[in-house]
Amino acid sequence: MFSALSAVFRPVMRLGLVSQIVIGIIAGVLLVVVSPETAESVALLGQLFVKALKAVAPVLVFVLVAAAIAGHTKGQPTHIRGVLLLYIIGTLAAAMVAVVASFLIPTELSLDLKGVSGNPPSNIGEIMQNLVLNAVSNPVTALMEANFIAILVWAVGLGFMLRNASGPTRQVFEDLSEAVSGIVRGVIRLAPLGIFGLVANTLAESGIGALLGYGQLLAVIVGCMLFVALVTNPLIVFWQTRRNPYPLVFECLRSSAITAFFTRSSAANIPVNLALCERLKLDPDTYSISIPLGATINMAGAAVTISVITLAAAHTLGIPVDFATALLLCVVSALAACGVSGVAGGSLLLIPLATSLFGIPAEVAMQVVAIGFVISVVQDSTETALNSSTDVLFTAAACRRAEAVSEK
Repeated sequence: MFSALSAVFRPVMRLGLVSQIVIGIIAGVLLVVVSPETAESVALLGQLFVKALKAVAPVLVFVLVAAAIAGHTKGQPTHIRGVLLLYIIGTLAAAMVAVVASFLIPTELSLDLKGVSGNPPSNIGEIMQNLVLNAVSNPVTALMEANFIAILVWAVGLGFMLRNASGPTRQVFEDLSEAVSGIVRGVIRLAPLGIFGLVANTLAESGIGALLGYGQLLAVIVGCMLFVALVTNPLIVFWQTRRNPYPLVFECLRSSAITAFFTRSSAANIPVNLALCERLKLDPDTYSISIPLGATINMAGAAVTISVITLAAAHTLGIPVDFATALLLCVVSALAACGVSGVAGGSLLLIPLATSLFGIPAEVAMQVVAIGFVISVVQDSTETALNSSTDVLFTAAACRRAEAVSEK
């Protein structure tokens, strides 16, 4: 019997994660149509997936941030400062676009709020006070309670202290980072089953309207990313070069974004971007550093995802968000995006860091993360395409600005 089941599921296991997630969504919808009672009984699969994400996300953020800072090479060449500045500006601008769109098109999510308690902050002053108090929490307690603000602070502090450590010590953190990332990849491999249970249970309890809500959330996210790619980024490039930016923008989208969309990996797209930089005749000393670095820290698409989904959760819970709080969210989203992991869906695992600003409990935050995985079939591909193509775009803009200045 086991061999028969293995023969049935072997072709499915050979498919990519995106295809498996699509199958999980379709299977969840079909199960609701055929047997709503059975659909409710598979909710355990979704609950296990959400609980696994809740368990691994705090450790992932702590280890990745600490290892990245500890392993940073001192004395980076100063000629990439212009590129780094554009990376920061572009990520902040993307977060602001996402916040504006979320205010214009408020989205509600279907969440299980039974037994959830929490007191959302009432104003920016209370948020800042909570931010400072949370930042100095005990690190062990922070990991246990998923206090992402404290986790981030301790990870940054430990990373800086370890920069003067011996090579073997820093290598231990690099190896630990790889190990934790491997565990996360294992959890994410279970996403198709978790999403199957999540979709089936959600539709059985809330109806097809819940799935349509996911569609609106996805439309806002993708719309923001298209706006960033076709409006915000060209404006930044024009500010740098004082030339028509669209030939360069379309070349980057055609040569970099398309491959990144299908590979869904900024790291895997690095060779493509390096070849594109060579064709554009950019400075090799600049792009040989800025492209690999951009694959790690230039995450405009991730900033969009984190901002939109966080504000959707706040809107669902009826938490008021004023302009000052939204501005703070932009900064937090940009910083979180810079630390996003290289695994598929990495930006989703940093959503709890942003939701903690509004006092949203970890149980709810992880439900939101699970919803993110439902729409990740399109969201993650679009996000990677924007992130990776922007690496080349801003590198080219900085190089051409430097050339123009040197010619004067």
